[in-house]
Amino acid sequence: MATKDQQPKKLPLFPLLSLLCFASIFLALSLSLSKRASISNETIHVRSTPTLTSTPCNYSHGSWIYDPNWIPNKYDSTCKEIFKGWNCIAGNKSNAKDIIKWRWQPNGCDLPPFDPVRFLQTFRDTSIGFVGDSLNRNMFVSLFCSLKRVSSDVKKWRPAGADRGFTFLLYNLTIAYHRTNLLARYGRWSANANGGELESLGYKEGYRVDVDIPEGTWADAPSFHDVLIFNTGHWWWAPSKFDPVKSPMLFFEKNQPLIPPVLPAVGLDKVLKHVILFVERRMRPGGIKLFRTQSPRHFEGGDWDQGGSCPRLQPLSPEKVEELFSLKNNGTNVESRLVNQHLFKALKGSTFHVLDITHMSEFRADAHPATAGGKKHDDCMHWCLPGITDIWNDLFIMHLNSIKARN
Repeated sequence: MATKDQQPKKLPLFPLLSLLCFASIFLALSLSLSKRASISNETIHVRSTPTLTSTPCNYSHGSWIYDPNWIPNKYDSTCKEIFKGWNCIAGNKSNAKDIIKWRWQPNGCDLPPFDPVRFLQTFRDTSIGFVGDSLNRNMFVSLFCSLKRVSSDVKKWRPAGADRGFTFLLYNLTIAYHRTNLLARYGRWSANANGGELESLGYKEGYRVDVDIPEGTWADAPSFHDVLIFNTGHWWWAPSKFDPVKSPMLFFEKNQPLIPPVLPAVGLDKVLKHVILFVERRMRPGGIKLFRTQSPRHFEGGDWDQGGSCPRLQPLSPEKVEELFSLKNNGTNVESRLVNQHLFKALKGSTFHVLDITHMSEFRADAHPATAGGKKHDDCMHWCLPGITDIWNDLFIMHLNSIKARN
């Protein structure tokens, strides 16, 4: 019979339990830290802006997010360069202050507002030219107002035939707007009493468009500016300006009329071809060339001279965007996607960079001046300032920084 002294000794439970608890806590912490590091790395990868080693982000695709606290704080309605018809706050448009509270969120990355001071410092001793119609002026004014807010020592002048221009003297940075509706030289044409090829076809008057000659307002721009951003399109499908019967566009090449006469779509292709060749031949060494895609209009119920209007106070749904802009519907505002087809075809294989603002802008039927300021017709083509062209400039400067980094 075993005695009490002969019974096996029991191990103390407290040290054993302590050891097991410590091991469990250590394992749990290790797994947690590993998982957190993985999530952190994934977040940085997804939300980071593109670098030379990361997958490029398509900033043109995303969604508009309303943020009542979102205040870009670049400039306000007191900027004197804002054309009266675009100053929606001063013009008492009901949603004018809400327009800038919609923030563009690209899919898979961010597009932060550009820093005007940093831009001036980065592009010191640089000249930037906006070449195109009044929509490029819309964008030019947005950039000027953003820069003027942080650097007020400015010289106003007209470099290289520009309609208007400014140099920020502390940084020797110049921005200029060169007005041109078709990019090519054009003017009134009347039939010659002595006859000619067009006269023999019955043409009596119209507009002569020289597809191979740049308009004088910007012909010297490539040799002057370090950066050029072009646009065209709004005047090419404008029967109120170029009536196909009463005042048609008559295209000339090498000083001779194109016979048989061609449609504006063909004329546009020829102009784009010659513009691209001209700029690539004349641009200063190391110069940066961009072409902005077409800015969409938002007329509903007819065109501007047919009672069309843009009364919406919020961005469109994706379904409504397709309804208004789909090529198959051939609606009032179809020109934006039509023009882009010609642009992409012409720019293929060139050294131009594309600034694609069309899709993001198609949603913003709420951001036009409409009848602000007492207009007789709704302006559903230009944009309120401050407004969506501020986002275009965020994208423009993101492109410039990326190109500068690569070079």
